[in-house]
Amino acid sequence: MIECIDNPVARAFSAAAQSYDSQAVLQREVGHELLALLPEQQVGHWLDLGCGTGYFCQQLQQRFAQAKGTGIDIAPGMLRQARLLRPGPNYLCGDAAQLPLPGQSQQLVFSSLALQWCTDFAAVLREAERVLTPGGVLAFSSLAEGTLLELNRSWQATGSGERVNRFRSLDRYRQLCAASGMQLLVLECRPRVQHYPDVRAVTRHLRQIGAQHLQHGERPGLLGRTAYQRLLARYEQLRQPAGLPVTWQVVYAVLRKTK
Repeated sequence: MIECIDNPVARAFSAAAQSYDSQAVLQREVGHELLALLPEQQVGHWLDLGCGTGYFCQQLQQRFAQAKGTGIDIAPGMLRQARLLRPGPNYLCGDAAQLPLPGQSQQLVFSSLALQWCTDFAAVLREAERVLTPGGVLAFSSLAEGTLLELNRSWQATGSGERVNRFRSLDRYRQLCAASGMQLLVLECRPRVQHYPDVRAVTRHLRQIGAQHLQHGERPGLLGRTAYQRLLARYEQLRQPAGLPVTWQVVYAVLRKTK
């Protein structure tokens, strides 16, 4: 079992492990929608890639009661929570672009709202194709361009540039899936909007689900009072009756390995 991955993504999600389940309302809704897209098939071995605290490992165990399951995550802190709260599957620490599994060992690779943090998505698709048996299915949800749009525009108003993660476009997901050699069964984007009472609630929520880090190497740093007031004023202009909006552009995809 590998427990040595140490990078900003792993550290951010490890730090959020204990608060994650109480905050992951959207993540659970999206994951259940992804489960509903799975085609009917026989599954002897399944993999939850980016399993976090193991919630969807539990769901997959219930759906495929006779199958053997594996949960892989890059964050050791998340895996500790998974083993404590939801024992049963084999939990491994690993990178989606270099899976610690033999080839053609899985009939299903399931991944919900994890792969957006992977910089080399083509490598992730290659690894999924490698570990799937012929006829096996990769089902993933991820985030696309336009996610956290309101927060990004508000950061830009401070004059400090872009401070929010940049996500792939839906067209880029389409291109990469088409180049994977797998059959594309589903690819769609469904926008979701959450609302919060103020900016502090927005940033606190992102921190508690591990999504506050930047995967392109920027350092957020601290804003001075004037810049912070500009941030608040800009976001307030976007206020809706339900509160300050946070948009998530959620991509759903299902691919089948044909040979």
